[in-house]
Amino acid sequence: MAVHTERITILGTPKFKLFLRKEAKNAGVSVSELVRRRCEKRVDTSEDEQLLELLLAQVSEATARARASLTEGLSVAEQTLADLKRERV
Repeated sequence: MAVHTERITILGTPKFKLFLRKEAKNAGVSVSELVRRRCEKRVDTSEDEQLLELLLAQVSEATARARASLTEGLSVAEQTLADLKRERV
């Protein structure tokens, strides 16, 4: 079943837009997903659930940073191996 979405436009100050972008980046999601999550949050969300959501956002952010770091490390290692092979010849 296809998910149907509609565009929603809101007005805000440049400062608010920057805030949304930073919050979304910190949560590892798009601005749209951030707004959906925060607006759809149940009023009766327990403190444990809120902490779990915060932890999940932090884990997502850490995972993205780790993935980028590993990719960079692999690239450096591959370049080093290539340099070593050239030196042997």
